[in-house]
Amino acid sequence: MPNQLRSPDPMGREDVNMTDTEAALSLLNAAAVRQRAHEMLALAIDGDLSDWRVDLTQLEPVADRVTAVIRSQYPSLQVPFHARWRHFVVGGRDLWAELAGRNDWVDAAHRGRAAFDLAITSVLLDAGAGPAWRYSDAATGTITSRSEGLAVASLRLFESGAFSTCPDPLRADNLSALTTKTLAKGFQVSDANPLLGLDGRADLLRRLGDQCAARPDLFGAKDSPRPGGLFDALAARATDGRLPAPVILEVLLEALGPIWRNRLTLGGVDLGDTWRHPAMRRDDPTDNLVPIHKLSQWLAYSLIEPLLDAGIEVFDIDGLTGLAEYRNGGLFMDGGVLVLKDPSQQPLSQDVSRPLIVGWRSLTVALLDRIAPMVRARLGVAEADFPLARVLEGGTWATGRILARELRDDGGPPLQIVSDGTVF
Repeated sequence: MPNQLRSPDPMGREDVNMTDTEAALSLLNAAAVRQRAHEMLALAIDGDLSDWRVDLTQLEPVADRVTAVIRSQYPSLQVPFHARWRHFVVGGRDLWAELAGRNDWVDAAHRGRAAFDLAITSVLLDAGAGPAWRYSDAATGTITSRSEGLAVASLRLFESGAFSTCPDPLRADNLSALTTKTLAKGFQVSDANPLLGLDGRADLLRRLGDQCAARPDLFGAKDSPRPGGLFDALAARATDGRLPAPVILEVLLEALGPIWRNRLTLGGVDLGDTWRHPAMRRDDPTDNLVPIHKLSQWLAYSLIEPLLDAGIEVFDIDGLTGLAEYRNGGLFMDGGVLVLKDPSQQPLSQDVSRPLIVGWRSLTVALLDRIAPMVRARLGVAEADFPLARVLEGGTWATGRILARELRDDGGPPLQIVSDGTVF
């Protein structure tokens, strides 16, 4: 199946025209993710999806459960944003604060670039680790797994200078030279401690390094090209010190699009985390296409705090969407909201490009929009004070994990996903 999509030109020409490019760009934003997700949900409610049915009567008890988890974990309701920074707090220690506190920063932008370097590399390494992998951190005496373990491992690699060309280790300007062996060592990978998608993760960071060199306009405004250069690119897009959160995602999708292997393109534009689904019909070149952009949105949420720390006000945070990953998706499956029409599919290994998985992920985004106001109503909080980023953290992600542990010995997702380390 070719990765290059072409518009149905009535003249039969093979060249890609501007209409294709404009169509591609229309998919590279949070609004497109949300619009098509809600269209997918409407199709499911009407019974027009071949793989899924939706039982909205189960959304109320799931909202009750999410609310109870938030009250249990955050009695004061002071829930932080769903961001990578939460995973750097281990054993009561804030590992990023410790690193930052040991460094003499020239100014807020200097610190912001370093924070971006860490967040971007760590999030891109944060695809599903698999049930067997663990990370032992000698400094804190903790053993962590899954997303938390990947966070600590990536922070320790960053701290060691594995991503850097110079004596200052808190930078990531040498990613093109990163080897799989270096990543395996940093992540303590062995036959007894396997990590899913190791080669894919290393390749992704190398491609990020190559992209930094290719786009100094985005990655090198004030320094040698590095992921942290995006701090300056985003700061330049602020007006009177204010930046809409969806702009963070749009810049990320432009900047990171070429790093993803074997993804769809349209009009010469890389579509990233965008997939085909036969139910998503359009009379234009975006026919059958469903944008999700999970990792990029997770990263967008994670870049908010470094911008705030540098004095840039980030607003319209709910302009971003919920995250289509297996904790949130698992919440709705395990809670009975999303039901497979063919239960025999559940134990099978599923490729991320299959319509069943594309539909699951897109439906998850729409259902997070449905459940968020229900949770706020139960908590008695306003949307402005409790944006989706707090509902996720408090929240749906945590409850999804709790349900997974209750229902499955390994606490894994309800569906078996074939991962290359770059989607979930």
